[in-house]
Amino acid sequence: MADLWRGKPVRDNRDVERVKDASDIVRVIGEVVSLKPNGREFRCLCPFHDDHNPSMYVVPGKQIFNCFVCGAAGDVLSFVMKFHKMEFREALEYLAERAGIALTPMRAAASDQPAGPTRADLLKACAMGTEFFRGLLNHPEHGKAARAVIERRGITPAMVSQFLLGAAADRWDGLALTQRKQNLPAEPFFEAGLFKKRESDGSAYDAFRNRLIFPIQDQIGRVVAFGARRINDEDEPKYLNSPETRLFNKSATLYALNHAARSIQVERTALITEGYTDAIACHQGGFTNAVATLGTALTREHVSVLRRMCDRVVLLFDGDEAGQRAADRAAEVFFAEPLDVAICTLSRFTDAKDPDELLKRGGGAETFRRALAGASDLLDYRFARLRERLADAGMAALSKGIDEEIARLVDLGLKDVPPLRQRLIVKKLASLAGVDESVILRAIPAGRRAPGPNGGASGVTAEAELPLIQSEMLDAREWLLGCVLCDGTLWGVLGEVDRDRVAGGAYRWPVLQRVAEAVREMADDGEAPTANALAQRVEDESVRSAAFGLMSRVDVETGRGERLRGFFEQCLRTARLDQASVEVKSASTGVNPDEAALAAVRLLQESRRTLGADRRVLPRPV
Repeated sequence: MADLWRGKPVRDNRDVERVKDASDIVRVIGEVVSLKPNGREFRCLCPFHDDHNPSMYVVPGKQIFNCFVCGAAGDVLSFVMKFHKMEFREALEYLAERAGIALTPMRAAASDQPAGPTRADLLKACAMGTEFFRGLLNHPEHGKAARAVIERRGITPAMVSQFLLGAAADRWDGLALTQRKQNLPAEPFFEAGLFKKRESDGSAYDAFRNRLIFPIQDQIGRVVAFGARRINDEDEPKYLNSPETRLFNKSATLYALNHAARSIQVERTALITEGYTDAIACHQGGFTNAVATLGTALTREHVSVLRRMCDRVVLLFDGDEAGQRAADRAAEVFFAEPLDVAICTLSRFTDAKDPDELLKRGGGAETFRRALAGASDLLDYRFARLRERLADAGMAALSKGIDEEIARLVDLGLKDVPPLRQRLIVKKLASLAGVDESVILRAIPAGRRAPGPNGGASGVTAEAELPLIQSEMLDAREWLLGCVLCDGTLWGVLGEVDRDRVAGGAYRWPVLQRVAEAVREMADDGEAPTANALAQRVEDESVRSAAFGLMSRVDVETGRGERLRGFFEQCLRTARLDQASVEVKSASTGVNPDEAALAAVRLLQESRRTLGADRRVLPRPV
């Protein structure tokens, strides 16, 4: 069990309860996922698996969330930890700051101190780097060249402040000297990509020199990386980004999403641009639902983020060959997703090469609106490109081109898209090829969609046991454990034999065995072993999710209150009878089966007599 525990808590448990009481789970989750009312609950696409039909429920009355497909479950702290990849203490401090709660300072035991930099250390290094670069931007000498670039780009002071723009001086030791003067550890700066090591002596020097700095923030506004644009045209490369770290995955990060998320949810549409300055220009021009990729093509991770927030995506690509290739890649990434995707080619409406240039012109915003309104459906765009390639093709080349396109679309999930959309795609292909739709339908091979990147079907999670806890029929002992997780005082109702029954012996799912062990240890420590309390002490995410998932199953059956107590007593009776039945079967194979069996039968009869009501059927899975 030692591997489960967080170690000595850094905060008073009363702080934890205060923070949770002050944090509305609907608001916290609703900031990153689009929630839809469903009676007294809310439903949404689960952000923890490849969800296409809303399977996660948020229950404001109990302040919990639960996905009935992948098994992810928990309270507001659990969600913040899992979604934002935070440690417990980091999530608690984040929610406390949101709620305006001052936490009681407590020092961790020496044994709890990590050997290397923590995520919190990296965040502090990024925050210090941000302030350092922002200060340099305002420096009369060191920020002069960067300010000239900003002025030339027409970026307003408000945007400079909102996006935390800064400058790196034309020297290699500015930030490194500041770090040493403040006697701060250098390791977090190296890991965050702010420092590099000299080959000669291993000393630190600045990773960014003579550049305009664009801090990259995560969805809740913390700086996790940096983008840097050259000031002098002779410097290479033009753009320089932080390396990927524990904080930063560029394939899953969208620049400006922390500023755009609310507008994206309200408008149900996201604008995707190709760079920092384009995204900033859009926000400055009033198009506050704009984000940008970070020097990489759109990925499935980007799509996963977007589909939880909106119904439509507009891609802003250049009309050149590189932009067309990017559009082709985007069409493949978005193909099987439940999103309407359009591509906006500005060259159809203006000679401006990008949104940044267009929105700086007089009347540019109106032209931009027209361009967005005239955006083409992404599949129409893809098929138009295909039509151009096959325009002068002979019969054999045309047939081969259509067959290759069909094969590619099948690989991308054609057979998994909704029937109506599949029919529309077939109709477009038939029109392109000049044949009847039935010909295209016959050309689509039978078979299933290719497996996901982990080798299984898309959306299968690593924690394979968690969905089973949500869907399989539970036995009496599993229901008992769930009752205790709902109301920790029920542990005190159990006798020692019953406690051993709940916390001892193997469960069919090992993760529940670990939950039961945690419950026993918490009770032995004098703490009510509820799911909420367990989540504060247990490090393993799957154990926390299993506990909340089991608690949610009981919630659905009982609604707590008096019904919980009655349900608990019913499960206790059934668990005792189950145990007696097991002893009867075991006795029949013993050394003296007749005598042992008779004793076990007496035990069974006594259990039925003393426990009263006949055994009742336990609830089936919801």
